[in-house]
Amino acid sequence: MIIVTGGAGFIGSNFIHDWLRANHEPVLNLDKLTYAGNLKSLANIEADEALKLRYRFVRGDIGDRTLLATLLAEIKPTAMINFAAESHVDRSIAGADEFIQTNIVSTFNLLEEVRAYFSQLSASEKSAFRFLHISTDEVYGSLSEADAAFTERHQYAPNSPYSASKAASDHLVRAYHHTYGLPTLTTHCSNNYGPYHFPEKLIPLVIQNALHGKPLPVYGDGQNIRDWLYVADHCAAIRAVLANGRVGETYNIGGRNERTNMEVVNTICALLDELKPRPDGQSYITQISFVKDRPGHDRRYAIDASKLESELGWRAHETFETGIRKTVSWYLANQAWVESISSGEYQTWMRAQYENAAS
Repeated sequence: MIIVTGGAGFIGSNFIHDWLRANHEPVLNLDKLTYAGNLKSLANIEADEALKLRYRFVRGDIGDRTLLATLLAEIKPTAMINFAAESHVDRSIAGADEFIQTNIVSTFNLLEEVRAYFSQLSASEKSAFRFLHISTDEVYGSLSEADAAFTERHQYAPNSPYSASKAASDHLVRAYHHTYGLPTLTTHCSNNYGPYHFPEKLIPLVIQNALHGKPLPVYGDGQNIRDWLYVADHCAAIRAVLANGRVGETYNIGGRNERTNMEVVNTICALLDELKPRPDGQSYITQISFVKDRPGHDRRYAIDASKLESELGWRAHETFETGIRKTVSWYLANQAWVESISSGEYQTWMRAQYENAAS
């Protein structure tokens, strides 16, 4: 069995779906179920008699060392994949405390318990075990439009409390490999999108606001650039790294799909115009509203995934055009899921973040 932490979140839940389809090895999902964690994203597994035999959920915090020690001793996992993190830049700007606690302190606690577990394994078990840490391209900072894309050797230069806390966790993971011999792997991904994405992030936010006749908020001039990675491609890359990645190495995962925020929003509007036209015949583009820019907003992220592609033979399958069409179609077909997670806390956050922010 493998243990996935943060498996009720966006990427974690997609990975569990992907893993159970691609492997016979069971998975335990350890998730604290904060606002962005939702078991409804895994409901079809629980409803499938065959799949649920290979799936187990435990509610818990990666910082709870007693729980971790108990689970590790009971499960004896062959791998741990750490998705658990606070991950929204805007929330980290509004209040960094949870990011420091979860992404740094709790990651330290997790590493300590995994180290203790690893030290008791036999030589063959140690050879097979892996700790895979999921990180972000944001630890590298910001690029200009003329700069080459981030490689694994790019200097860390985080610019938000979120990215700084993830950078710290990356350094801890690296230190535990070099100091204690823990067989770690780290991946840095670009911006993910796809099914089960919590609707505070750009793509699901634009889709939902458009459908509800609300403004489509775009920070600043809308020219910030991101490299977009369809979440299923990310999951395939993680499996490849876990299976064949070199211990102690880091791998960048990107979609080679750089787009400005305005290009993303305009593409979504065009797809909605086609798939779910407004009753008044107007384009959803008329709902775009520019808002005050995010403090310290990184201008551009871009991933060079050449190392992953050459060493492990992975490459993103989806273009942005194919992936975004799948994503918009999924949200249109799964409005009940979106409504179920759009809680009072989420509505309060959205009002605080965007109300009276139009420029």
